[in-house]
Amino acid sequence: DDLSSDSEVLEIPFISRSKAGGYECTAANEIAVDTQTVELIVNYPPSVSDGRDVGVTLGERGVLQCEADAVPEADFEWYRDDRRIFNGFDGIEIEVTGAISKLTFFNVSEADYGNYTCVAINKLGSANTSILLYGMCNPCFQWINAGF
Repeated sequence: DDLSSDSEVLEIPFISRSKAGGYECTAANEIAVDTQTVELIVNYPPSVSDGRDVGVTLGERGVLQCEADAVPEADFEWYRDDRRIFNGFDGIEIEVTGAISKLTFFNVSEADYGNYTCVAINKLGSANTSILLYGMCNPCFQWINAGF
């Protein structure tokens, strides 16, 4: 959107995240022209992408991923049922890179299968998503009744 004002004040009603960015102010008289740029940051609470369920074979590596859109950037918390998971807990690693948090199982066991919740939090609010870690077999053996 183009916004303009003939005064030294620019009012932006009903601010939204789409209004964030650089704004240029130009002052001019018969002697000179001067321009200044102001960066507008719009803060908003987190929203998280729907979690993708992950199938992993016993003993393999499994990664659950959570992505949040927030300003200021979100902090992440992971839960299994109502119990919070911390980095290094039962051989689980939690890594945060900007807007993405990854929960990594290096050696998936039967006890690891289940529902996990990722919570993204900033000073304006929080959002969460659930992700199921489920078992896969590789290879899958099927017993056939041969009539013996």
